[in-house]
Amino acid sequence: LIGFWFEKPENAAAGLKAFLTNRVGDAGFVIGLLALWAATGTLSFAGINAAPIAGTALLVGTFGLLVGVAGKSAQVPLYVWLPDAMAGPTPVSALIHAATMVTAGVYLLCRLSAVYVLCPAAMAAVSAVGAATLLVGALYACRQTDIKKVLAYSTISQLGYLVLACGSVAFGAAMFHLLTHAFFKACLFLGAGSVIHALG
Repeated sequence: LIGFWFEKPENAAAGLKAFLTNRVGDAGFVIGLLALWAATGTLSFAGINAAPIAGTALLVGTFGLLVGVAGKSAQVPLYVWLPDAMAGPTPVSALIHAATMVTAGVYLLCRLSAVYVLCPAAMAAVSAVGAATLLVGALYACRQTDIKKVLAYSTISQLGYLVLACGSVAFGAAMFHLLTHAFFKACLFLGAGSVIHALG
């Protein structure tokens, strides 16, 4: 969907960039899943959250999943694909960057909150990644002149807030803002599309 208008080289490159960046995140995600599966014998949320995980499996599992979260939820340093993903049609931007793909990582952190709170080092890393992302996203947003790129960097910053909330053990607040962000950012993207269409 990002490379929908593939005739333009920059749009095709944006789709490829999103694909490759997310494969880096997926590699960490798979490593984290394998570590948790080796420790618990299951991949269900209920089974993993209920199992007593400790030691290397806990560290590798939580940090591996954090890499996956960084890829899907556009966190530092894997946020670079999201601004270029504005090459897709505006409804695609509203769908992918407001409610579906980018919030998957935050949802994962919330669903595995029982595991993450067992590992203070992972919680500190989650907080640090979230804080760095919200700052980088906000600063880059201030420098943009393209209306959709402003919203893209705003999305990165808001996702940083969500991840920081998870790292601060405010999982309920993260889920609440995940829902509110989905609504207001989708409306902003669709409004931006209307402005772009009206101005030619």
